[in-house]
Amino acid sequence: MPPAGRPRTFDEELVLEAAMLLFWRQGYEATSLAQLREATGLSSASLYGAFGSKEGLFTRAVEHYVAGPGSVTDVIADEALSPREAIARLLHGSIDMQTDPSHPRGCLVALSGTVEAHGTEHAGVREVVAARRATDRARIAATVTRGVTSGELAEDTDVDAVTAMIHGFLLGISTQVCDGIPAQRLHAAADALLAYWDAPRRNTSGLRPA
Repeated sequence: MPPAGRPRTFDEELVLEAAMLLFWRQGYEATSLAQLREATGLSSASLYGAFGSKEGLFTRAVEHYVAGPGSVTDVIADEALSPREAIARLLHGSIDMQTDPSHPRGCLVALSGTVEAHGTEHAGVREVVAARRATDRARIAATVTRGVTSGELAEDTDVDAVTAMIHGFLLGISTQVCDGIPAQRLHAAADALLAYWDAPRRNTSGLRPA
């Protein structure tokens, strides 16, 4: 076996935290290697040695985000909650997290979803955030299905349409927050969305209470 290399002399968690905050604040493309070096305190050689590339560091930073601030969406998978309560906690908890002044505003996963690429230049970047969005979308769909099964929602509810409505609201929080919409108004909007869930009968094709 080849001889072991020198042990790392940096705290990986601190490096990932610094990189996460920078990517969160500026986005992937706008963040330069020089800025990453300054934020993490590591040389280019150390960054590439530990993470392989800027894209590799971004992937790990997203994983760090998902395990940290982004874990607020994990409540949707808690089947001990009623479907309606799980959706309510998902929306209101996400608003609280995205408006928290202790870190950048918005959601790293949602904001990174606008990355454009020529050819396959940033395909990996898009894929890592798209995978997380797909996970959230699937968990919302499962919760909506539970709502139908439990009788909270009508039997003829269009699960895909309601899922798209909820997930679209979730992703749109970031844009609203970055545009300065106050948290109080966003919470009121979430309550308005939940009113569709609470209506005893609904026009499921148009998503309007009868």
